[in-house]
Amino acid sequence: MREVMTAEAVYRALLDRGAEARLIYIADTYDRLRRLYPFLPESFSEHIGKPLSEIPCPYGCCPSYAEHFLAPFLQSMERLGIRPEVYRADRLYKEGKYNEAIKTALSRSADIARILKEVSGRDVPEGWSPFDAICSSCGRTNTTRVTGFDLEAETVDYQCSCGFSGTAPMSGGGKLVWRVDWPARWPIFNVTVEPFGKDHATAGGSYDTGKRISEEIYGYPAPFPIVYEWIHLKGVGAMHSSTGIVVTIQEMLDVVPPEVLRYLIIRNKPEKHIEFDPALPLLSLVDEYDQRKGDERAIELSNVSKSGPFEIPFRHMVTAVQIARGDQEGLFQALQRSGYDITARREEIIGRARNVQTWLDKYAPDYVKFQVQESLPAAVKNLSESERRGLGLLAERVDDKSAAEIHDLVYAVAAEEKLDSKKFFQAIYLAFLGDRQGPKVGWFLSSLERDFVCQRLGEAARA
Repeated sequence: MREVMTAEAVYRALLDRGAEARLIYIADTYDRLRRLYPFLPESFSEHIGKPLSEIPCPYGCCPSYAEHFLAPFLQSMERLGIRPEVYRADRLYKEGKYNEAIKTALSRSADIARILKEVSGRDVPEGWSPFDAICSSCGRTNTTRVTGFDLEAETVDYQCSCGFSGTAPMSGGGKLVWRVDWPARWPIFNVTVEPFGKDHATAGGSYDTGKRISEEIYGYPAPFPIVYEWIHLKGVGAMHSSTGIVVTIQEMLDVVPPEVLRYLIIRNKPEKHIEFDPALPLLSLVDEYDQRKGDERAIELSNVSKSGPFEIPFRHMVTAVQIARGDQEGLFQALQRSGYDITARREEIIGRARNVQTWLDKYAPDYVKFQVQESLPAAVKNLSESERRGLGLLAERVDDKSAAEIHDLVYAVAAEEKLDSKKFFQAIYLAFLGDRQGPKVGWFLSSLERDFVCQRLGEAARA
């Protein structure tokens, strides 16, 4: 996500400057399955080494393994307002788009091997080829060895450890190894800028070798590199598919609006790692974006809907959603009582409510969660006489007050009764929630039906 979003931000910035630009995404659908991942059945061990596009869908719902895992990513990009030209590597190879690059690489394999040695410090194995042929018998690319090629016929001869020998067409009969495949793309698509993870940017890594191969073998200037750092999941570590420490884009879009997810990435310089905490700091991030308190340019590049700032703070949505308890009309009433306009952007409000409910279910700390009690909690019997009097005064004066006015009124009543304000807050929460903590009191009480508030405070005062 960070890779695609960084590229898209650059793309939008170039368009803003009046430049001609294309945003391209190439899915590595022709890469091979490297190992049996925990989510795969044991039967998939027979597919290790085969191109992802040639492996069946593990759930039988898509044309291939590659399409099964690519589809949700493309759907998420659409939800994020990112619309690149999408290319699938298997189709590019099968359509012959790489043929000239393959012929050049095979003809100059000795030069490529020299570059790999000079840059990475490692010798390639004897008989090494920049092309991995697909065995037409077992279907694997990791078990074949190129023994010859015919540039005119555009074919490659190979031997496979499965015992089969054959001739494969350059169009769809295999693919260039990664360190050659990457720079081979650049002249094909006229790439001028490309973000990539820091693992590719290490000294002697794939960008360093790619730059030399691009310029010396393909005669094409390497694209401007934008190296990005990892996103760290709070308390767990750097997110990376190879480690299994991941939160999918779909999962995050269930929690935050697309603009906020974009803002999380774009507000940070690519070379800085992002500490992602989906608990309370996520609420602050949403409100920072909504209230336009952060980086103005990052907010501008994050905007998808063009509908302007969202008025209702995410923290208050957390309160209103818990008060409504799944009742959509109840949610709108709670928000309206708090003074928010519910006539416009109703669909956005419903979407935010879904985000909040998912956040409450998955990431919210327990102390944020509450439930308004249907009857007076028994714990109010332990309140002091002055606390009860305070609740009685609050019941008499709260009726026509706004959220901010109720907040101030609580402090005023506490001072009048010479109560510790913190303890008075606790008394209010006990009366409604049966707990000594809760959401911001003025906005909480203003979200509830006012007759109910007066009645409950009166009951607690007489308990």
